[in-house]
Amino acid sequence: MSTTILGLDQNKTENLVVSLNSLLANFQVYYQNLRGLHWNIKGKSFFELHVKFEEFYTDSQEKIDMIAERILTLEGTPLHTFAEYSELSKVAVGKNISKDVDAVKLVVNSLSELLKIERVILNESDAANDEGTNSMMSDFIAEQEKTIWMLNSWLN
Repeated sequence: MSTTILGLDQNKTENLVVSLNSLLANFQVYYQNLRGLHWNIKGKSFFELHVKFEEFYTDSQEKIDMIAERILTLEGTPLHTFAEYSELSKVAVGKNISKDVDAVKLVVNSLSELLKIERVILNESDAANDEGTNSMMSDFIAEQEKTIWMLNSWLN
């Protein structure tokens, strides 16, 4: 078995890089959606959601950097073009959304897509004994599950 400088199985690490790049692409679309929601939100929930979407996109920006740096740590190359992001993303692109309920539903649906990808990566990183990626995915999942619960509470 060929190993990386981190002592991880080379083949499993290469597969993780592909999955992490998929997550990176999806996070980039999610981030851009949040920027659009922040800019375009209207109505009685404006002040509340304008601030919340800024909080979410700031957090997403940090996570995007963490994902890209993890890919680099695993000796991969992070994707960095919008064409690649669009090709790989499963997160729906939100366009011209200004109503509060529609905006929050987009965030919930986006986070649900991210969770699916993160759970796959969590299984892959566990099988590869990659504690660094495993820990990062566990943290992302726990935080996003709570966010979905809170946003669903807001919707209901």
